[in-house]
Amino acid sequence: MSNHTTGTKNDLYVKKGIEKNLDRLTPREIVAELDKYIVGQKKAKRAVAVALRNRIRRLKLESDMREDIAPKNILMIGPTGVGKTEIARRLAKLAGSPFIKVEATKYTEVGYVGRDVESMIRDLMAAGIQMVKQEMQESVTVEAEKRAEEALLDLLLPGSGKKRKESKPQVQPVVRPMGTFSINPDTNGRSGPSLMGAAIQVGIPPLFRKTQEDTGSIPEDAEDQDAKDGAAEDPVPEEATAGKDASTREKFRTMLREGKLEERIVEITVTQNPQFPSFEMMGGGFEDLESSLSGIAGFFGGGKKKKLLTVSRAREILKAEEAEKLIDRDRVSDEARQRVEETGIVFIDEIDKIAVKGERGGGGPDVSREGVQRDILPIVEGSTVNTKWGPVNTDHILFVAAGAFNVSKPADLIPELQGRFPLRVELDSLGKEDFLRILTEPKNALTKQYTDLLATEQVDIDFTPDAVERLAALAAEVNSRLENIGARRLHTIMEALLEELSFEAPDIAPTKISITEAYVNDKLTDLVMDHDLGRYIL
Repeated sequence: MSNHTTGTKNDLYVKKGIEKNLDRLTPREIVAELDKYIVGQKKAKRAVAVALRNRIRRLKLESDMREDIAPKNILMIGPTGVGKTEIARRLAKLAGSPFIKVEATKYTEVGYVGRDVESMIRDLMAAGIQMVKQEMQESVTVEAEKRAEEALLDLLLPGSGKKRKESKPQVQPVVRPMGTFSINPDTNGRSGPSLMGAAIQVGIPPLFRKTQEDTGSIPEDAEDQDAKDGAAEDPVPEEATAGKDASTREKFRTMLREGKLEERIVEITVTQNPQFPSFEMMGGGFEDLESSLSGIAGFFGGGKKKKLLTVSRAREILKAEEAEKLIDRDRVSDEARQRVEETGIVFIDEIDKIAVKGERGGGGPDVSREGVQRDILPIVEGSTVNTKWGPVNTDHILFVAAGAFNVSKPADLIPELQGRFPLRVELDSLGKEDFLRILTEPKNALTKQYTDLLATEQVDIDFTPDAVERLAALAAEVNSRLENIGARRLHTIMEALLEELSFEAPDIAPTKISITEAYVNDKLTDLVMDHDLGRYIL
């Protein structure tokens, strides 16, 4: 019964996820979106597009078949700076999937000081939690803003937001019947008419009972206090006072919405989470210890601290706190775990740096390298990793590994790990034509970035086509003579070109400067021709 319920729940989640993020993405559309940011590399783009589409197709299958279809992990091979990382990052952003980029060199074999490979799944789960939490907070933004506004009005007008207390009922003594009594008025014992009555017990009013218990006696002014309480009817009509407070509150609400109180200082109380000192420990138990410490911190609660802040800053803090209260943490962790297990992407960079060259078992660092491979293997094959949000299954997480493999080669990886990356894509080196397109075509092209940056200083620069072509030629020339660092060479070229202009921009603004081929030659030709100087600067 429980299995059927879980399957139905997952099917509903999958259907919702497909409709929201994935079903609209065909392989052709995925490649078209990647083309907006990455130049060339058609093979790699097609490979990741097919891998992503296969994940979408798998989610549409029945649960029994869906569990048996493993993701087709990808191994990207190519020099640095050709777009390997950017392809994976844009793919994850396009699909709305939890994504992390890690370097294989940062992990150590179990038993060495450092992070164990399971921490990459914990990091992915943390990214999923943050993604889902942000989406849920956006869905309750309107309500959070309303609550934050009321909280600000309470700070600006203390007491105005609370309902006026109803007038206290007059405290009366506690009276209990005890029976009847008879009094004979004749004191000499002669018979005569008698007075019949009812005996009562007069208790202490609740207002003074505590005083009696504390001091052992009833206050002498109890009767006077009763009289005062009886007479303390609010001389001002309550409706009139409440109406006045409401009117003032609405005036402040209007001023708050119009932005007239943004610089007003208010005092708010914020909750601070306890901070534990960071330290390292032997083995792979650091994350478990960290999880335990955060659990202890949550049990004891954070400390309260009062701060004096402007209304604008206080609104942000109060809005965040109210949004946090409105979302269901259990639902966040459940949905994030499902999203990570079904659509998560882990990009493992520099995997060639842990490949063992030549004969294995040579000792030294090679032992640790092969040990890291052995530790990565079960994660990629599919296992369960414990996190502070619950166990995460890695069977259907997509792993994309990348490396230059200019010293080692993919065959130097252990055979089992090679088998877990069935799709291999070789990325092409970039030449002059590619650099020319990189400088102009993408939405975030370098020429556009520098134009917008200097425009903030009222310095308008314009790159002529001849100048852009010359920049591309210089980048290709330097790459061919020195180390080939791909498109990253364009960053060094552009910085060297515009260094003087960026320094003087505040002093010469406003102005307009055209970046021509002559300007490029004047700034860069000597630098490029001087091999010794270019080696250090470019």
